[in-house]
Amino acid sequence: MGKRNKTYSKVNTYPKRKNNPRAKDTSVEKTKYQYSRDPDMSSANQIEGRNPVKEALKSGRTIEKILVSKGELSGSIGEILGIARDKKIIIQKVDRKKLDEISLTHSHQGIIAIGSAHNYVEVEDILKRAKEKQEDGFIIILDEITDPHNLGSILRTADACGAHGIIIPKRRSVGLTPIVAKSSAGAIEYMPVAKVTNIGQTIEQLKKEGYWVAGAEVSAEEYYFEADLIGPIALVIGSEGKGVSRLIKEKCDFLLKIPMMGNVSSLNAAIAAAIIMYEVRRQRINIE
Repeated sequence: MGKRNKTYSKVNTYPKRKNNPRAKDTSVEKTKYQYSRDPDMSSANQIEGRNPVKEALKSGRTIEKILVSKGELSGSIGEILGIARDKKIIIQKVDRKKLDEISLTHSHQGIIAIGSAHNYVEVEDILKRAKEKQEDGFIIILDEITDPHNLGSILRTADACGAHGIIIPKRRSVGLTPIVAKSSAGAIEYMPVAKVTNIGQTIEQLKKEGYWVAGAEVSAEEYYFEADLIGPIALVIGSEGKGVSRLIKEKCDFLLKIPMMGNVSSLNAAIAAAIIMYEVRRQRINIE
């Protein structure tokens, strides 16, 4: 890829002894209805009961997902789910005994909502952040990343590399959950994240703002270190299993690959993101 004609700006447990009554009994397997607590469930972000969930939705609070008991679709539950669908919130139908297991209030009434561990921003806020710093924009777009540890790691690396924000889709993607917050090692407090309905439309918006869009793709013809990554740029990282989706790849200005010399055909999404993010940082250091 040749150089682009652009003007650049600077930028408590006990030992498991025999006959120890306090040692954990691991001899009995979990039954069908025994569930371990979801790490994303906590008193700070778990909303239980029909009225509390309904009011949380009406208030505009960010909800990551709603767990509803199978068969609970009539009356106020139906109304709540209707609001959730309008807001494009993920709805999961589960056994009522699972709700009993994870409930903190023991009065969930067949529905539990999981709120976000952090507030989201708008894409415009990310663009504004770059302009206020008088830097060429550097944005990470995540195409259906579902592993919270990957998202947390990407947040951490993005902060270290000087990225201005991260964009994720509302559907088929992990949100800012407590696991993500913990995995980010505090970076969630500093790295703005926008959640959008349509990644493709967002890419077009960024292009109008002067951004080049680069996608990480194992079958690309160009190595990431050969590309000109100076200037306003948005880096697209695909999902853990499928990579960048076909429609999103078509919207990228160019695709980049990472040399793979071993028997494994691809890297963990967070590792791949980190490698290319640091190349962007390296190239910017050279012109500062």
